[in-house]
Amino acid sequence: MSYLGIDLGTSGLRALLVDGDGTPIGASEAAYGVSNPAKGWSEQNPALWIEAFQNCMRDILSRFPIARDLRGIGISGHMHGATLLDAEGKVLRPCILWNDTRAEREAAEMDGNEAFRRISGNIVFPGFTAPKLTWVRRNEPEIFARIAKVLLPAAYLSHYLTGEYTCDMSDSSGTAWLDVGKRAWSETLLGDGGVTEDQMPRLLEGSEVAGTLRPDLRREWGFSHEVVVCAGSGDNAAAACGVGALGEGQGFVSLGTSGVVLVARNRYAPAPETAVHTFCHALPQRWYQMGVMLAATDSLNWLSRITGSRPAEMTGRLGTDIFPPQGLRFLPYLSGERTPHNDAQIRGSFTGLSTSTDQNGLTRAVLEGVSFGLRDSLEALKSTGAQVEALTVVGGGAASIYWLKLLATILDVPLQRPAGSENGAAFGAARLAMIAREGHAPEAVITAPSLLETVDPEYRLTAEFEHAYRKFQNAYAATRTIQ
Repeated sequence: MSYLGIDLGTSGLRALLVDGDGTPIGASEAAYGVSNPAKGWSEQNPALWIEAFQNCMRDILSRFPIARDLRGIGISGHMHGATLLDAEGKVLRPCILWNDTRAEREAAEMDGNEAFRRISGNIVFPGFTAPKLTWVRRNEPEIFARIAKVLLPAAYLSHYLTGEYTCDMSDSSGTAWLDVGKRAWSETLLGDGGVTEDQMPRLLEGSEVAGTLRPDLRREWGFSHEVVVCAGSGDNAAAACGVGALGEGQGFVSLGTSGVVLVARNRYAPAPETAVHTFCHALPQRWYQMGVMLAATDSLNWLSRITGSRPAEMTGRLGTDIFPPQGLRFLPYLSGERTPHNDAQIRGSFTGLSTSTDQNGLTRAVLEGVSFGLRDSLEALKSTGAQVEALTVVGGGAASIYWLKLLATILDVPLQRPAGSENGAAFGAARLAMIAREGHAPEAVITAPSLLETVDPEYRLTAEFEHAYRKFQNAYAATRTIQ
């Protein structure tokens, strides 16, 4: 018996196979590209997702015999993407992705309508799905007129596998059409954008069955039995399931291309004025909140490109003992910012450069700046009543012990580093498939991983970094005034 978890990412698809106990067995990955046909545009052909999935499925079936006894599939995916289908289920145009900013004007107009924050519980960001549809209505009216269904990326892959039009609550929360408190489509919000509930997929909880694998795919892949496909979830909700962040106050900080601080909530407590996202969790009557920054490890990757050094080399040269804050300051707004500023126009900067500044100093400044940006998100989460005692740390940046010590000190929260390498969105999606297929209690499946270590704050330096954080906050205000 086995289950498959899918992480449909922006740059590639990852498929993770687990056994009947939820233990990872093996994985397969396939990459694809993003199209940028105009400034601020980011699009993708959904056919790339299908091709990537097929390649990963064939690879897993060829290498792992237990995959022949596959019982369930769970899908997580990058959120907010607008995949538009006609009445025959054909894709009308490339999917407009989460990091596409063309609908900035439309988003601002929607956010000016008090109903959106009141009903959806969130600011309407340019990357959300609703403003994208308004942009299409205004700029591609012939396509808009033919739209029969609007699907998010993970929902489109689920439709390919099952033939059903479904979407889970967590992913739907990022459309700006969902009443996140009631966990239902809002007729008011849909009507504002000129779309109807008939054009939306059927809403399900992430652990519910969306359908079964199409008979032709079962034959192609050699399955003699029924394979369940669960509703799945958005990528961050799936990652929360992967690290066991299910109950009130449990959460993680992700040091990936973007940075995320996420905390699970047992109640609906929106605070849109903070630019915190308040979304449904992947399981019934649970929510989560998160703050997002757009360039976390991407800031380090940028410095890596211009210095010609690999990120691991740059952080490795710092050693493992963190330094006190320096006069050199980095604002990590290379792509604008989400939480708490909701500022698409702000850009990054270094201040305090001198003739003595070296590469190590630049690296330290970047790590500090990203960590201060994540502290902004944590403070915004706390303002909603979230109580955070510890956070699991995930993502590529977690490989740097220096960065973990620095981040724990700046957040003033212990960081827990998982022992296993498999605890991300694909793992969480596989867990949701297990719950859907077997009817397990969520708490029995979505458990915390064993820990490699807990990194505590360096309390001898917390006061100094607290002072530096206040200067960082003032620097944002000053930079925004100049720019």
